[in-house]
Amino acid sequence: MKARISFVSLLALFSGPILQLRAAEDVDLLLFNGNVYTVNEKTPRAETIAVRKDRVVFVGSNEDARRFHAARTVDLHGHTVVPGLTDSHCHIFGIGERELRLNLEGANTLEDFLGKVKARVTKTKRGQWITGRGWIETFWKPPQFPTRQDLDKIAPRNPVFLTRADGHGAIANSAALKIAKIDKTTPNPFGGEILKDKASGEPTGMLLDNAMVLVEKSIPKPTAAERQQALLTGINREIGLGWCEIQNAGSHKDDVDLIKKAFESGKIKIRFINAIYGPGEDAQHFLKEGVTLDAFNHHFTQRTIKVIFDGALGSRGAALLQPYSDTPETSGYLTEKPEELKPMFEEALRRGIQVETHAIGDGANRMILDLYEGAFKAVPPNQRQIQEPRWRVEHAQIVDPVDIPRFAKLGVIPSMQPSHAISDLFFAQARLGMDRLAGAYAWQSFLKSGSIICGGSDAPVERGEPMVEFYAAVARKSIKGESGEGWHPEQAVSREQALKMFTIWPAYAAFEEKDKGSIETGKLADFTVLSQDIMKIPEPEILNTRCTGTVIAGEIAFQK
Repeated sequence: MKARISFVSLLALFSGPILQLRAAEDVDLLLFNGNVYTVNEKTPRAETIAVRKDRVVFVGSNEDARRFHAARTVDLHGHTVVPGLTDSHCHIFGIGERELRLNLEGANTLEDFLGKVKARVTKTKRGQWITGRGWIETFWKPPQFPTRQDLDKIAPRNPVFLTRADGHGAIANSAALKIAKIDKTTPNPFGGEILKDKASGEPTGMLLDNAMVLVEKSIPKPTAAERQQALLTGINREIGLGWCEIQNAGSHKDDVDLIKKAFESGKIKIRFINAIYGPGEDAQHFLKEGVTLDAFNHHFTQRTIKVIFDGALGSRGAALLQPYSDTPETSGYLTEKPEELKPMFEEALRRGIQVETHAIGDGANRMILDLYEGAFKAVPPNQRQIQEPRWRVEHAQIVDPVDIPRFAKLGVIPSMQPSHAISDLFFAQARLGMDRLAGAYAWQSFLKSGSIICGGSDAPVERGEPMVEFYAAVARKSIKGESGEGWHPEQAVSREQALKMFTIWPAYAAFEEKDKGSIETGKLADFTVLSQDIMKIPEPEILNTRCTGTVIAGEIAFQK
């Protein structure tokens, strides 16, 4: 029989004589001496949380918690506790793969980038593919894309394909281009671009968005075992950072099978909201099969289709209403044909399936709002399984100020990643000019218009650390404390708003606000324990705050 430790007797050791108490109540877990932010307006602060099975049964003071008799007690020693943090937009397989493959983050010069690749070449057999991810040229001097010739010098005998940090561009060497049969005569595919030298017409090696597929289809696919390793590696990293739930922004059917098998074997502890890529066969299968709600004891839900509608700002693939300021010959492009989305959107609405759409440029954002609005009119509430669809726009990075109020009016949720602002604002002025920055990463404008924002990280595009995202939201400065012209500091949010962006608002976006997102009686027992009080400490100190405990379903999944 499991030994039970009485919180009453524990307090007696330190508090001297205690008053006569009511009969002790048995609970499984008691967290006490905490600095608890509940995100519950009725009881915003607390010291102690009691858990029975996987639900909260008490939130209050140490004094009022004396009546509990706990199987396990944890003295928090004043550490800060918040509702279990949710990453509303990440790519979990990509996070794991980043840890397992060639990680090109932190390559601050072209020479650093090539040095990391060369080190991998020396360990790779001739003819084998070299793949990796994470490079970005923003701070290189000059800030230009690498070329196939750069890679050819260090990897003449291996095909090389290295994805930019944003996932919307990649550089390939000549060997990879040859395998893919890409040359000066190869046309751009719809929704993508093969960058070519203006003088010779030869491909530079840079491939954007759908053009990347031309090479990717030739790269050997990872085995199921390798994919599972990436999945579990990514999840373990997330739990250690303090994320209790992830909302995975896109999976194929094979991925879903792996995820479910991992849950069945008990290997996954994190809560998992999954989306299926559409349009295509996977989405059609999902529309027929229907949603999966709260499987594996509220740990896995799948009710969403994910659409990628344009590219990224850094690689100039984001679809803008007007041309790029630094490349006036292009306005970016859409990666899906609007007319092909309409029937899928209407069917999803009838079937009670949520839609989330990647849209970064102001052109893509306006058009996706138009498409959503058209679907809502075509399928009135009495023809829907869910009258309030809670559809989302992922990123919503550049939005014409005229379109911002449309989100709240239509009930569309902007799903935004604060770290994108503190990365992109170094180059966004060059891409957009000063005027369009008024609608860039406009968090406060969205909130004032009546929207909520579910906050995420977009890892592995960004680092994926909750404290970086929280800091970016409230400081709107680089991690070195830098700001600049056009950064619009008035768009930063309060700490209370930032906390909601990663707790109760993601729960609402996932239709789960009755079970998650705040610490209150009856809700699931998910908590993130932090080393410092992020609601009060100076902004730079937020970045030094660490997760010291992750509690999911009343179980301590991580403890430092």
